[in-house]
Amino acid sequence: MKNYSVFATLPVTDFARARTFYKDKLGLTPSEPDGDVFQCGGGTAFVIASMSVKPAGHTQMSFLVTDVAAVVKQLKAKGVVFEEYDLPTLKTVNSIAERPDFKGAWFKDSEGNMIGVAQRM
Repeated sequence: MKNYSVFATLPVTDFARARTFYKDKLGLTPSEPDGDVFQCGGGTAFVIASMSVKPAGHTQMSFLVTDVAAVVKQLKAKGVVFEEYDLPTLKTVNSIAERPDFKGAWFKDSEGNMIGVAQRM
């Protein structure tokens, strides 16, 4: 399986609302008008799908970026609300958690899916 690309499937209840979120907040567009597949960098993609399940409480998809702080700032300017954590194993400062090998931030999309923004150090 190591030679195959993967993509995430995110559950949605309102396709129009989800498409608007990904277009207006993240700058993505479906691969075809009113489509359900969103192409991302490096030949990756994700699909929005009608499912009878609620979003999970964990990260369901992450964008690997080169500068988490810059991306968080850009997305906040577009109205994206980031999660803040103060846990024994994870604490955010200005929405960003930092570890020696990783920086990350998380937000929920319009459907409640947890989306990550990650930077490898």
